[in-house]
Amino acid sequence: MPDEEPEAAVAQAVESGTDAIVVPAELLTEVEEKPGSPSPPPPDTLWARVGSMDMAEKIKLALRGNKDARTILVRDTNRVIRRLVLQNPRMTDAEALAVARNRNIDDELLRIIAVKREWMRNYQIKLSLATNPKTPVTIALRQLSALADRDLRQLAKSRNVPDAVSGQARRMVVSKPG
Repeated sequence: MPDEEPEAAVAQAVESGTDAIVVPAELLTEVEEKPGSPSPPPPDTLWARVGSMDMAEKIKLALRGNKDARTILVRDTNRVIRRLVLQNPRMTDAEALAVARNRNIDDELLRIIAVKREWMRNYQIKLSLATNPKTPVTIALRQLSALADRDLRQLAKSRNVPDAVSGQARRMVVSKPG
C-alpha cells in the first residue's frame, strides 16, 4: 500500500533513534504512582494534546510513549498508529488484555496479539480472544484447546461468539471424559 510507506519510514527512524521528532517528555516516561507525588495531567487534556499532534509525532508516541499515551493511541482513527502501539516494547500483558477484551477493537489488533508469543502465555488473553466476537474465527478456535472446562462450558452456551466457536466448544465439552 503506497500510502503507508511514509509512515513506515518514520516508524523505522523512530525505532532506530535517528528521528528529529519532538514530543512532550512526560508522554514518553512511565509514571509510577506514589502517594504524595504530583498527579498526572487530566485525561481530557492528554486526549486534546495527542489529538492535535501530527502523524509523525503520533508515530513516535505510539512506539515510545508511556501507558497513558498508548491507551489513547490504541483507539486512534488511523490503523497504522493502532498497530504501532502494539509494537511498543513497553506494552504490558495487562494492556494487551485490555485490547483483547475490547469488543469495539479492530480485528487486525486481535490478530497481532494472537501472534505474539509472550502475550499468548497469559491465560486471560487466550480466554479474551476466544470470547471476543470480533476475533477472527480461526484464531478463536485455536484458543479453545487451552481453555479450562468451566470456560469451555460458558463459551458453548454463549450467543456472543460466532456459531462455529460455540459449536466447537460444545463438541469439546461433550467429548471430554468425566
